[in-house]
Amino acid sequence: MKLTIRPAVIVEGRYDAARLANLVDTMILTTDGFAIFKDKARQNLFKQTARARGLVILTDSDAAGFKIRHFVTNLVGAAYVRQAYVPAIAGKESRKAEPGKEGLLGVEGVRDELILQGLQTALASVPDSPQGVPENPRLITYTDLYEWGISGTANSAERRRALLCRLGLPPRLSKKELLSVLNTLYTYESLDADLRRMP
Repeated sequence: MKLTIRPAVIVEGRYDAARLANLVDTMILTTDGFAIFKDKARQNLFKQTARARGLVILTDSDAAGFKIRHFVTNLVGAAYVRQAYVPAIAGKESRKAEPGKEGLLGVEGVRDELILQGLQTALASVPDSPQGVPENPRLITYTDLYEWGISGTANSAERRRALLCRLGLPPRLSKKELLSVLNTLYTYESLDADLRRMP
């Protein structure tokens, strides 16, 4: 049974994200390692997500992980962030030939119960959802993406790129990520009205 939470979880890379997807039902975003330091679109996404639903940062327990953690916290504002930690355990992930620089397991290599414990500890003081958010909003669906012409139709890739550029979002979001991001940052009604104005 997955842990269902409102805040989005920030991890370093895709292997961490894949691991978390088996444990947590929420939006999962990656920093792509140090790429977040220069990726303005992803920085903007993190800021918007933090204000809409809050963030939990779960990075590795090495120096690089803490550098990324501090950067994201300062970027979005500490008030919107909860810090989740995994213990510093010596070892290496099975997919790697050599251990990391500090010889510690990353998030992807730590046992499930330790990840969940870190998340639950961080969430113990998470405030309720922002005021003014409807109780049961009308969620944006894959069908909506199709009907708006941004998925599965002629010229949908071009239209989707134009939309992401217009909204200041990263251009390479998968369809699943796109749906999660749109449901976090927008209501169906506001986005539907906006898209109808697009050529």
